[in-house]
Amino acid sequence: MSNPKLGLLVFWSSFWTGFPIKLAFALVFLAGGIHPWEGTGLYLLLLISIPIDIWAIGLCARTVFIERLGLEPPPGLGLALWWQWMIFNLLYLPLLYVVVSAVASGARSVAAVIIEFMKEHVVPHLPIAEQIALELVMWGSVTTLVFVLLAIGWFYGLGAIVQRQAKVAAPLRAGYEERVYLWDRLRIPSDQPLLLTSFTGVGVMLVFLFWGLIPTTTPHPHEEYQPTTAKEVERPVDPKQVIKKAEHVLAQATVTLEKLETEGQSSTEKSKASSGESKGAVKQATKAAKSKTSSRPASTVPASQGTQMPAKSDHQR
Repeated sequence: MSNPKLGLLVFWSSFWTGFPIKLAFALVFLAGGIHPWEGTGLYLLLLISIPIDIWAIGLCARTVFIERLGLEPPPGLGLALWWQWMIFNLLYLPLLYVVVSAVASGARSVAAVIIEFMKEHVVPHLPIAEQIALELVMWGSVTTLVFVLLAIGWFYGLGAIVQRQAKVAAPLRAGYEERVYLWDRLRIPSDQPLLLTSFTGVGVMLVFLFWGLIPTTTPHPHEEYQPTTAKEVERPVDPKQVIKKAEHVLAQATVTLEKLETEGQSSTEKSKASSGESKGAVKQATKAAKSKTSSRPASTVPASQGTQMPAKSDHQR
């Protein structure tokens, strides 16, 4: 197996094996108000990452030795790979950063010169969007190519360190089932209840630490945050606009007054007409009543009144 492929196999699997555990500790630091990406939080996270990385590298490297290389992993493989990788990273990663930064700055300057030449001689009216896209493609493609080559070199170095350990390891003379059983024993110890209890206890402890250190359970602004109120900018007064607005308001007022006057006149006329009609109806009713009373005959007087009169005359006698 080639060195870059071997280095990628061990590094990629070991990174994702230890990353969730580091993430849990980072969340606990955030709950306690310690930023894990700077200062004390970064140092604490790096210190906690050392045993996690040793365990993850040892587990994944032994898996690759048994499954892919058919070799018996030597004792202390995780610790040996970890300190050798650390020395290699301390030497190689700063060099990678310096080279990529220098290539990116040089590619940007060259791309700017090419764009200026194109604007002067080839495309005088080059739009800004196309200019930005061309510059990004020019210097970004070169920088990406250099970064990929250096990353392959980095994986080559990691794989070379693993190859040194593989040359020392003895071949594994076991069948497929025995290899699977050995691999399971590497991942899961014989005392499974102890493993389950320890994992559960660590998880519960981290949960209690998280909820105990977090100041409040609802989002709120930080105490050092000072809200800034936007100052209202006083707009300059334009006399012409003020006069136009006043004229518009006066015109609307006159229109509304005219409407109110017309509505008032129409309502008074309607009320007068209705009152005249009611008076005429009353007069007609009174005339009809008078005509009925005048046309009534005298014989319609009640008989009781005629009988009472003679009785009164006899008494007077």
